[in-house]
Amino acid sequence: MSHQNLWAPWRLDYLRSLDPAVKPPTAIDPPRCFLCDAAVAEAGSPEAKNRLVLLRDARGVIILNRYPYTNGHLLIAPIDHIGDLADLDSVQRNSLFELVALAEELLRSTINPQGINVGINIGRAAGAGVPGHLHVHVVPRWAGDVNFMETVGQIRVIPQALDQSYEHLAKEIQQISKQISK
Repeated sequence: MSHQNLWAPWRLDYLRSLDPAVKPPTAIDPPRCFLCDAAVAEAGSPEAKNRLVLLRDARGVIILNRYPYTNGHLLIAPIDHIGDLADLDSVQRNSLFELVALAEELLRSTINPQGINVGINIGRAAGAGVPGHLHVHVVPRWAGDVNFMETVGQIRVIPQALDQSYEHLAKEIQQISKQISK
């Protein structure tokens, strides 16, 4: 099979923002945890927007996945760097799934998916990209979202730029959070 290109011009801003002095991580100097970094970003701040943080509170953090499976793919994580469900106490587990339910409500009210996948990958062998920090994937789905492009071309089409998705979801989650707190 020949090499295929998929143009993604929105990534250029990200690539330009990388600090050239930062060296790639090594086994001696492991990478920073992006979920921990997101968990300290104050929602609504420029840092939160840069890290795609939609909500951060005592329960945890909801962020837009920078490398989504589909438009609106969210990650929900506890504040603490904990890798296994069994290591969460009951309050942390309940809080995590309160945020999963909020993420489902957010997606239903903003992008109207026909279904939603909710999943957790625990450990690298299970597909966890960040095996040390437990997180839940909440992925909106539509009938036919696996189509010709993905099946034959092995290219996934994401119909909305991340910054546009972020703005849309960030505005709505503020409204939902206000209704819940009443």
